[in-house]
Amino acid sequence: MKTREELPEIQTGLYINGQWVEGSLEKQAVNNPATKEELIKVSQGGEIETLKAIQSAKEAFPKWASMELVERVKLIHAIADKIEEKADQLALIMTLEQGKPLKEAKSEILINIQNLHWNAEEARRIYGETIPAPNNHKYEVKKQPIGVVAAITPWNFPSNMIIRKIAPAIAAGCTVVLKPASSTPLSAIAIFEIFHEVGLPAGVANLVMGPSSKIGKTLTDSNDVRKLTFTGSTEVGKKLYEQSAQTMKKISFELGGHAPFIVFADADIDEAVEGLVAMKFRNNGQACTSPNRIFINKAIKKEFIQKLTTAVSKVTIGNGLQDVMTGPLINEDAIESIQAQVDDAKAKGAKVLAGGERLTEGEYANGYFYAPTILDNVTNEMAIFYEETFGPVIPLIDFEEEDAVIKMANDSIFGLASYFFTADLKRAEKVSEALEYGLVGINNTAISTSEAPFGGVKHSGVGRENGVYGVQEFLEVKFVHTKYLD
Repeated sequence: MKTREELPEIQTGLYINGQWVEGSLEKQAVNNPATKEELIKVSQGGEIETLKAIQSAKEAFPKWASMELVERVKLIHAIADKIEEKADQLALIMTLEQGKPLKEAKSEILINIQNLHWNAEEARRIYGETIPAPNNHKYEVKKQPIGVVAAITPWNFPSNMIIRKIAPAIAAGCTVVLKPASSTPLSAIAIFEIFHEVGLPAGVANLVMGPSSKIGKTLTDSNDVRKLTFTGSTEVGKKLYEQSAQTMKKISFELGGHAPFIVFADADIDEAVEGLVAMKFRNNGQACTSPNRIFINKAIKKEFIQKLTTAVSKVTIGNGLQDVMTGPLINEDAIESIQAQVDDAKAKGAKVLAGGERLTEGEYANGYFYAPTILDNVTNEMAIFYEETFGPVIPLIDFEEEDAVIKMANDSIFGLASYFFTADLKRAEKVSEALEYGLVGINNTAISTSEAPFGGVKHSGVGRENGVYGVQEFLEVKFVHTKYLD
């Protein structure tokens, strides 16, 4: 399958101050993880280009922030409409560079449309307030855009993570410098082509691609960048957090996750299995919200395993251009990381019920494919109990008592997503309160929507995206006290 010929015509440069420009560094190849084939080479920049992008955003900010609200809202809606028009093309680009199946990629694009429309209207709801004051005085609270925003996005959702950051930022009246993941820059380029096409003013959104260390450090060192929003690993997030302290930036970070998935004895087992398989193999497990520690009550474990192994045996894996449920992993490092966790668990007593190995035969020979895997008898002595798993591995852990499983579920430095299944309303209230996670799904795994806040606690990050909270992350609160003269 010649995937290079499938790639639509696309820009390869950086986008600074409304212009496509070449970077000063050597171009970097973008490869298809399903075939390892080179798709195209894209421009790379460093400190020089990043500083130019920051300056461009700084100069564009006053005009963008003061633009008539109706005009700003109209532009954001126009971006959404253009993305909808080009949804199939954008999905194809994503599948080619990231690997996820076309249907899943298309779903991600459609979420972008919803997110843009939501944030466009949320711009109309940036309310201040008046506080009761003494005679001849007026107390006002104003909310104003923070200024230039730096956004750094990951490869696992290469389109949605960009829109989820840029949409609320520009809705609030901020300007943006985006650094996308090096593995998946084409989705970012395709979005910026749409920005250009709809007439987003020069400097409002800027795109820099290149070495993460150089670009990231330039962004964090700049006093002109007043806000940093980042999605990625906890390790990198902590480094950016530390660097940002020197310039006292406002930050919002969505970092790693290690989601517990609890199935109580009274749960609907079919529904739980269906939800687990759908969420675990979404993006082949390469999601911070992916269920990673599966706690099964001993009373239903035998039946649960029977139904789970049957469901997992039906998971199809292959090139995302084919009709499959899940695609390849992103690169060789991902394969090695998963295999290390599986080998460690096996050495410490875990039993492999399915998979447990890389796929290398036939159509899988040239890509980064790993078999859908189920591990039983997993304990907290194994690395997989504490380390985030970014791949198609389901580790099963026994429990009997409610309080015990809550304790095990919370035994993690992470606190992003969590899920549990039960028919007991009283238990649902208790467990949802007790779980130390920013997101909780009860009898379902659909925990991300444009209307609701998304984010974690503990080492999973700070701040929230989406909902009314998303735009607020890009605003400063100003108090104005007026004394009227006699």
